[in-house]
Amino acid sequence: MKRLIITIISISLLFAGEIKGQYWDSPKREYRAVWLTTIENLDWPKTKVKSPADIDRQKGELIALLDSLKRYNINTILLQTRVRGDVIYPSAIEPFSAVLTGKAGKSPGYDPLAFAIEECHKRGMQLHTWLVTLPLGKAQHMRSLGSMGLSRRRPSLCKLYQGSWYMEPGEPETTEYLKSLVAEIVRNYNIDGIHLDYIRYPDRPRDYNDRALHRRYGKGSSLADWRRENITHIVREIYGTVKNIKPWVRVSCAPLGKHDDLAGYSSRGWNARRTVFQDAQKWLQEGIMDILFPMMYFSGNNFYPFMLDWQENAAGRHIAPGLGVYRLLASEGDWEADEITRQFFTSREAKTAGTAIFRAEHLLQNNKGTAEFLKIFNSRPALIPAMTWADEEAPQAPKSMEGVRSGGTLYLCWQQVKAAKGMPATRYNIYSSSSYPVDTEDINNLVAANVKDTLFAWNDLPEKRYWAVTAVNAFEMESAPATWRESVPCSRMYRERFTLAEEQSWGTRVLIKDATGRLLLSSPYNGSINVQGLPPGSYRLEVMSRKGAILERHFFTR
Repeated sequence: MKRLIITIISISLLFAGEIKGQYWDSPKREYRAVWLTTIENLDWPKTKVKSPADIDRQKGELIALLDSLKRYNINTILLQTRVRGDVIYPSAIEPFSAVLTGKAGKSPGYDPLAFAIEECHKRGMQLHTWLVTLPLGKAQHMRSLGSMGLSRRRPSLCKLYQGSWYMEPGEPETTEYLKSLVAEIVRNYNIDGIHLDYIRYPDRPRDYNDRALHRRYGKGSSLADWRRENITHIVREIYGTVKNIKPWVRVSCAPLGKHDDLAGYSSRGWNARRTVFQDAQKWLQEGIMDILFPMMYFSGNNFYPFMLDWQENAAGRHIAPGLGVYRLLASEGDWEADEITRQFFTSREAKTAGTAIFRAEHLLQNNKGTAEFLKIFNSRPALIPAMTWADEEAPQAPKSMEGVRSGGTLYLCWQQVKAAKGMPATRYNIYSSSSYPVDTEDINNLVAANVKDTLFAWNDLPEKRYWAVTAVNAFEMESAPATWRESVPCSRMYRERFTLAEEQSWGTRVLIKDATGRLLLSSPYNGSINVQGLPPGSYRLEVMSRKGAILERHFFTR
């Protein structure tokens, strides 16, 4: 309650114009997530593939969406991947969704999920596959799937309730089926997260008939406790499945925005734990959930105390409130703009792990100036919060950082940091400032994030700069920095003859490229590398193993 009072006072001061700076300053790490909805073609795709040319149109729509979201420094895309018992990727388990082509089960002629992952990663964004878990859609949708529909293929897992089909949480095989879907995605795709949606009982299931299953499997527990444990069991098993395959993939959920009643604040009969049997705070305490994006599409005291309740019960994991930007629409509540901006401010003040916006189109429509506000609020990029509970060590700092100017461009290089066995390749963050040493905790010094190469070029900088590079692993754990002062030249930059260490020389090949990366020379290593014949300019030299791995990379000038 004390924190709530402080928050309310802070909001009042903020909108009286008496708080400056600290609320606008971006933290170094936070989720800036957006739900990108595919059902009914709401966010993407707008074009359905009817011809080969439509593939490019559909891809182009996603590219344009991601470019637009990048302008607001969005760093996490929650892409609806399982829609309603159908999916947007080639699956051995479920059919293609009709949102892609207009016809259920029909391939669009490319892999939309693989394409989306590639495009997100190009922009330094994470992609989390958003899976609608238990709802299977209205009866009409299920009929459209025909023999491909789950109610036809696995009727024992399904229940028709109030005109819609659901997977039955109390049936043990439901858990196994959902685990198989998750495992297929995690094994086959370079995703960053699995995002579970609608992992709950139907809304207000007063007459939901699962008494027979309760008698069979309940083991003497109450119906409510049994239902909560059914959902928790599914979450626990999915979490274990993901972590056994790729422990760095994050598991998240979008529970109802109010976990339960609070002292002095009623949930008005609409909460996660007792209404739809999501014991989401228990999931955090048990360590079977990495992130919660609670759907907090409420205003006033239906938002602030419940947001603080999530944060105070995070158990060391991440809470990123889901904000209902769609509520600004006249048809969805007609909120004033300052209701949403207050929620952004107070979520950051409460030191949550970030926010998520529902949904992409409503942000990009700039309803009541929300996008303009977000451009200022997220004026600096943010890195993804690290999974510090994963018991992973930070990578080693990069070594041998070097740099050279050529014209108006600065080229930096460093030695590759090997990733731990079985983990994705190490990435790098680049920092720069006019003072030394470079403060890598200051987000204002971040120049580039998630750089894959060990070569970086930057244009139009002042003459005197100081630079740092850190290595980042798949858990977003960041190394200590390697630093370079432009005023301290490195002798390796100016040698005219290179000799490799004996253990690296056998079977290697030397590549000489210009500063833009264009290959000029490729030849086997024969004892030394003479570069005297090159015209004046800046070059990079790469030493490649017999298997094609780059063993060394150097800059030099002539």
